[in-house]
Amino acid sequence: MKTSESTIGIVGAGIGGLVAAIALRRAGHDVVVFEQARQFARVGADINLTPNAVRALDGLGVGDAVRVTAARPSHRISRTYDTGEETSRLEMADTAEQRYGAPQLTIHRADLLAALADMFPIGQVALGKRAETIAADGEGVSLAFTDGSSARVGALLGADGIHSCVRTAMFGAESPRFTGIVAYRAVVPAERVAGVPNLGAFTKWWGPNPQSQIVTFPLNRGKDVFIFATTPQDTWHLESWTAPGSVDELREQYVAYHPEARALLDACDTVLKTALYERDPMPAWAAGRMALLGDAAHPMLPFMAQGAGMAIEDAVVLARHLDGVAMADVARALQGYEKARIARASQVQLGSRGNNWLREGGNADWVYGYDAWSVPLGEPVAATA
Repeated sequence: MKTSESTIGIVGAGIGGLVAAIALRRAGHDVVVFEQARQFARVGADINLTPNAVRALDGLGVGDAVRVTAARPSHRISRTYDTGEETSRLEMADTAEQRYGAPQLTIHRADLLAALADMFPIGQVALGKRAETIAADGEGVSLAFTDGSSARVGALLGADGIHSCVRTAMFGAESPRFTGIVAYRAVVPAERVAGVPNLGAFTKWWGPNPQSQIVTFPLNRGKDVFIFATTPQDTWHLESWTAPGSVDELREQYVAYHPEARALLDACDTVLKTALYERDPMPAWAAGRMALLGDAAHPMLPFMAQGAGMAIEDAVVLARHLDGVAMADVARALQGYEKARIARASQVQLGSRGNNWLREGGNADWVYGYDAWSVPLGEPVAATA
């Protein structure tokens, strides 16, 4: 793989990194992606792609591939944890498609990544490349990797998550904060819980405090049900996609929940467990010929289900700012990208931390109605809840 000062480098081959790579290549740029993993593996969580994210993917031409394995939730429902009372219900599926131009889709992260990888030349993804040092100057960015290799690019984008090495190179070291919250993830066959209502909906059971909840939604075209549950806990600090948890512990945490919620937990054979970390919103995402996107710029708690959506929006808006831009003008274009995105992403980041959105009704348009392909360039987006 050859790189030069006419190449845009991206650190991280996750959702945001691959969407940015596809969009920038479509905009006429030479792009290379540096990924620290030695191979693509089927790890990670199942994710919720709300209409704003799906519409952005449709504009890339990847929407049809995503729909092959995804489920289409019928509704977004909020229920009180103990009584089961419905406090809000939004129609999704066809109604969302008519209102927002795209439906809500729920899918395994690996299936989304596979669909994205099929749209980008595999020869332009360098695996096993963990950046050790990153140094920028007026003409480009130099990277040295832990395997002894190096690369030189004209501009560099950090799509490398909450522990971003690009962020550290740009703004200095700063550790993410443990929130005191852990999350459990499990998948059960829908036929095993056939008597539970609303299996085809995205349902959020709101707990007795903002840190406690159970979220369920369909997967694999409705054949499975994904369970995502969070609870306060100070004794587990491991952040992991694959660490096993205890099914008994999972059930014990939610004994006060409604029988329909507990029936889903009773059907679990295995569960994964991870600690949740966060950072505060940043005052800047761009510096010279480097910029951040996705969790590298705005890692957020999962309570609004917008982590993937914000990364996808970032990537599309960033590529629009760089469309037709010469490398000598990239720094200015990246400042425009930051200006266009930072207010919206920060608002969603803080809203996710507060965990009150759509608890008792409300209008989802400011989130779901955002169109990354048509928002003004270089201007902050004034979102109103």
